[in-house]
Order: sequence, then C-alpha cells, then structure tokens
Amino acid sequence: MKKVKIEDAVGYKLLHDVTEVNMENNFKGIAFKKGYTVSEKDIEKFKSIGKYYIFVEEPEDKSLIHEDEAALKTAPLIAGENIFFDKTPKEGKINFYAEKDGLFKVRKDKIIEINKLKVPSLPTIHNNFPVRKNKLVAAFRIIPLFCSKDIIESCFNILTEPVLTVKPFKLKTASIIVTGNEIYNGNVKDRFIPVISEKLEFYNIKIINKAILPDNALKLTEKISEFQRESDILFVTGGTSVDPDDITRDSMKEAGAVIIQEGCPIQPGNNLTLGYIERTPVLAIPAAAIFFKTTSLDIILPRIIAGETVSHEDFAEYSIGGLCHFCKNCTYPSCSFGKE
Repeated sequence: MKKVKIEDAVGYKLLHDVTEVNMENNFKGIAFKKGYTVSEKDIEKFKSIGKYYIFVEEPEDKSLIHEDEAALKTAPLIAGENIFFDKTPKEGKINFYAEKDGLFKVRKDKIIEINKLKVPSLPTIHNNFPVRKNKLVAAFRIIPLFCSKDIIESCFNILTEPVLTVKPFKLKTASIIVTGNEIYNGNVKDRFIPVISEKLEFYNIKIINKAILPDNALKLTEKISEFQRESDILFVTGGTSVDPDDITRDSMKEAGAVIIQEGCPIQPGNNLTLGYIERTPVLAIPAAAIFFKTTSLDIILPRIIAGETVSHEDFAEYSIGGLCHFCKNCTYPSCSFGKE
C-alpha cells in the first residue's frame, strides 16, 4: 500500500474504509468505502474529517492480507451451530449473531488463544448467556489494516472446530408446587407462582400444573411424583430453609429424586436444591426468589432449560462471581453475577 496526500490521490482507489465521526450529529460511520475512486470533488470532504493523507493501492504484497479478506476467511471457522454472521465486513469487522433463542456457548480456551496473537480481535459476550434470536454475541477483525498471512494461518490452526454456538431451549412445560399451611389455609397470599411464572415466560415455557399443599410430606411426595411424569421441569417452593421441620428435600428424595446439589454457594438463593427424577429436573426454590429479582435460580435455569445438567462442580465454580452486587436497578443478565 502507498500513503499519499489527498490532493495527489485523485484517480486512486482506497485501500480501506474511511470513517467519519461527527459528534454534533451523533454519527460514526463510513464516509468512503474501500475501493472507492477518489475524485477532485472529494478532497474537501476528506479534509473536513481529518484525512489529509490516505492509503491507496499499489502492487500487491503477497505476504500480507487485508482486514476485509481476513475477516471473510476467518468468520466461517468461528461460527458454529445456530450462529450467523455479516456477509460483508464493515470497517474490517464481522459481527456474529444468535440464529435462535437459546443458550450461548463459547470455547473460552480457543478465544483466548486467538486474542493472544495480539493482531486479531475476537471479543464475545459471556458463556452460558441466555440469548434471543438476532442477539449480537461476538465480533472479529484484525486490528491493523493489513497483517501477515501467517497470523491468519495461526487462527486457522486454532479454529479446528467452531468456537461459538447456541443451544436452543429444549424444555417446553413446567409444573409448580407451593407448600405451607399458612398459604394452603389462606392466611398468606401465594407469591411464588407469579414469580416463577414470570421467569418462565422468557423461555416460552407453558405451566401445565399448579398446586398449593399443606405441610404434609406424604401429599407432597405424591404430588411431586404425579407432576414429574407430566412436565419437563418441576418447581417446588415454600419449604426450603434450614428449619428442621422442612419437608421439601426429603419429599423429593422419597419421590425418587437423585440430588445433584442440596444448597449452593450462590447468594442470594443459598438454599436452592437441584435433583433429577429420571430425566426431569426438580428444583426446590428458597424464599429468596420472591424477595430478590435475581437469585441462584436465574443463573442455572437457562442451562437446565437448554437441556444441560448442572453438576456439583459447576455450582462450586459459580461461587466466583456468585455474590450478587444487590444493585438498586438490577440489569441481570447483563452484569457480572454468576458469570465465569
């Protein structure tokens, strides 16, 4: 490439997009695209955006690759299942998007390897982030206008398999059981069913069964067994504290649940319990869910609905980042709570 004064660039083709930043009009975008042939009438426009010199074409250097070509060649290797990307780079950058509602998954080790090469830039949103269709999830570019082809070859060697995917949400139906004599007898109004229902709306999950029961272990065990057979996921609430007379977890076990985690190192929501009856996840939800907008439930729920099994080891790892900041205005999931 060759750097020339704008007055001497008439008739040459631009080697790169030229960006205009206009703070008065709140605009940042492309003023002249790569390949544009500079004319006499363009000189003042270039100067008005601070471009007194530009880079133009000269005989090709076979050892270098342009930012647009680098992005176009690398993007198909980055994108995996249910990810789509820009077909045309903008200012050398290609964005990646979710093709479906689901759970965003990223190969963290591979992303770090690529970014350690210094020249490429591949930032992403967090792993296990619940996304809607068309959500921006990542972007790729090389930082300079040109780079060595060896750098892109190194990217190819790292990208032996896609590093970005979206797991579609799989579970479709849910049941909710609320326990407590005070609620069953009408002394206290139930608040669990509305809270859980609102959370499930995001995932388009249909609630097919609801029940409010007294503090009776036998009745609870029977109802857990019944609802588990009819729904993809089951929530039990109202009796999950440290009190010795709580019956929820014991009833889950009596109904055949294999407990993965009994209580967890995430706050709020320490007393959450997760188990499985055959393939059906059964969650005992603590009272924290009605007092806080975001709890341990919100962290693991997207993964469960996407068909993943959250392990005991996963819960332990969530302890780093698993303490809520208790912000006045909650922005979850666009915050650090529960993020790796």
